[in-house]
Amino acid sequence: MDGEIGHEELEAILENGTDARVVDIRSPGAYERGHIPGSENVPLQQLVDDIEQFAGAERVVTVCPHGKSSVQAARLIASYEEFSGRAESFGPGLSAWDGPIESGRGEAETAGEGAGAPADEGPDAPF
Repeated sequence: MDGEIGHEELEAILENGTDARVVDIRSPGAYERGHIPGSENVPLQQLVDDIEQFAGAERVVTVCPHGKSSVQAARLIASYEEFSGRAESFGPGLSAWDGPIESGRGEAETAGEGAGAPADEGPDAPF
């Protein structure tokens, strides 16, 4: 794993349209309720089975509710022998994300309108 990134770096990745993949590791239901626009959903439980999809990625940023499970996910991706890019975790987690949140229907809202709700620490937590 190449470390953790914060708000400013993740915002720059999203704004600049770089080749980075932002991977939300929560359950599909939690992802549908609200996620960072432009992120993709690969639940932590599926990551091992679907790890080959990251073989050609230059940079992967993993996201979870509180920045804990995403560290494990980034380490897993970094350890995959076919992966030679950068694997990082979004340190603050979704509960601290202050950027836009998009629902499964593609409707964006500001983070203050739905983020930060009480949640458990697991990857299935909404935020």
